[in-house]
Amino acid sequence: MIFRAPAKLNLCLYLGRRREDGYHELCSLFCALALSDRIEVRDAAGEADEVVCRGVPGPNLVGVALDGMRARGWRRAPVRIEIEKRIPVAAGLGGGSADAAAVLRLAAAELPDLWELAIGLGADVPSQLEPGFSLVAGAGELVDPLPEPGEFAIAIIPGDGGLDTGAVYAEADSLGLGRDRGELDQLAARLRTATAAGASPLDYTELLVNDLEQAAISLRPEIAEALGALEEVGAVHAMVTGSGPTAVGLFADLDAAAEAVAQLPPRYANAVVSAPQHNLGP
Repeated sequence: MIFRAPAKLNLCLYLGRRREDGYHELCSLFCALALSDRIEVRDAAGEADEVVCRGVPGPNLVGVALDGMRARGWRRAPVRIEIEKRIPVAAGLGGGSADAAAVLRLAAAELPDLWELAIGLGADVPSQLEPGFSLVAGAGELVDPLPEPGEFAIAIIPGDGGLDTGAVYAEADSLGLGRDRGELDQLAARLRTATAAGASPLDYTELLVNDLEQAAISLRPEIAEALGALEEVGAVHAMVTGSGPTAVGLFADLDAAAEAVAQLPPRYANAVVSAPQHNLGP
């Protein structure tokens, strides 16, 4: 079986206060992208599950997901899972969470409590069980599907070396960032209104705010240069996605995004374009 795990774009990310469990309250628009990892699942040669992700050392969240599935009674014969990474690693695009969620979908017909397992794996995993366009709240566990957005495309400048999510949230705390619950609720209502008719995000750019951007730039000042470069080549709106360090620029369509990428300075040769992707299969 071969399937895809789509990247996640935070079109906005409003940061709430830190909770007693250590997580922060959020209000965010998540959009699944055509940019995706390729995952191949086949029978394992031995008696244990295997996870192979070349070029990405260390433990993999997919392995943790498999262990959780087995612990909850998933009885399929041992599998070998090979992940071809196309989503930049530690880039704020949810690549590891997307991979884990894609593997959880293998057991969707057999395990009734996948949602609880997804929540335990990480804040971005629940929304990726059914990737699409959604309003996400809580610490990522409250997912409200929205109408598919109107046409737009993005230019993506991945930051070199990635950026640790925990470090960004810790920096946000040190900077005193974080909104009250009432303000988050008001912003959620505004986002529901703005997205209700399937509008393009280009129609409500005033709501496309990432409260973690200041913290990410504090840790990696070069992010600001990437945002400036995207604005210089015509981005309607430029912002950091997720916890960074990826900078994205919004454009009317793929042609406009591709033309803009071609005009970026040579130091951004790793820039790519993508667009929303829905209904990605199993």
